Amino acid sequence: MESISEPYIIHYPQIVAVADEDACTVELVEFFDCVGGAMWSQHHYAKSPLVDSVRCVGSTMRYLLHPGTVDLALEGSRFPAGISGVVVDESEIVISYIGMGGGGVGATACRSDAKGVLRHRSDPAGGGKIASSTIWLPRRQRVLIGVDDTDTPEEGATWTLVHNISKAVEDTQSAYLSHTIVQLYPVAYRTKNCVSLVLEFATTEPDRLIEQFHHLLEKYTLSEKTGMAAYTGFTLSDALLAYGRKVKRGEVDKDLFGSLHDEKLRILMEGRGITGAVAALPFYTRFDEALELCDGKI
Repeated sequence: MESISEPYIIHYPQIVAVADEDACTVELVEFFDCVGGAMWSQHHYAKSPLVDSVRCVGSTMRYLLHPGTVDLALEGSRFPAGISGVVVDESEIVISYIGMGGGGVGATACRSDAKGVLRHRSDPAGGGKIASSTIWLPRRQRVLIGVDDTDTPEEGATWTLVHNISKAVEDTQSAYLSHTIVQLYPVAYRTKNCVSLVLEFATTEPDRLIEQFHHLLEKYTLSEKTGMAAYTGFTLSDALLAYGRKVKRGEVDKDLFGSLHDEKLRILMEGRGITGAVAALPFYTRFDEALELCDGKI
């Protein structure tokens, strides 16, 4: 029978953090390996005054935080662990955790050596100890890439191509966070299902990431009508969301996106698919709304 090298540690595969332009809000994204541990953390960490919201997206738990330092009044079973510190500077985001018992193990050893952690400070944990840790993460920006129309009636599938490109461009500077299929209004000239895609990344090098993605998309697309758009920013404007919903609900003029006037939006490939590519952007991780078919039929 095989032995277990670390019987009391479950390592988080990756932790990344994105901050808004004003350093007022942080999204902490923890990739987890143990779903039970992640759900336990979601339940208890949400009680920290620094946590504004938390949600599970695929195999990640996402904490929306604001900067500060707090003394948490830990209590077994009721509030055994939480996030006690959030600091943002020009290049790094610093997160502090504290927990008791098994919660202390999760707060320290389980997170301290995750991919994406630059360095850490951790107390000894386990048994009935109260233990804390601090991890330093690169301050990253959110990049969204929208793509539409890469296939033909004979071959190809956009959703698989962009996933494989996203995995190919992922590296230590750029983490691939999410893949969202967006159902558009089924126009007559669609290939078949009329969907577009939005890919989400957390990166320290947005321009390099976008250019790498663009290069591979140009190389592997099968269509001359491919559209690609990129958006760099923590949140999207209401105008982009309104545009996306309009494209989901009916056929629109190809040049309508030109009225958005958003300096964070870049157009990389302006084939006919650009309409769906831009429309996909605001629906990242909004899976239910993204997949809703709005064609007026039951």
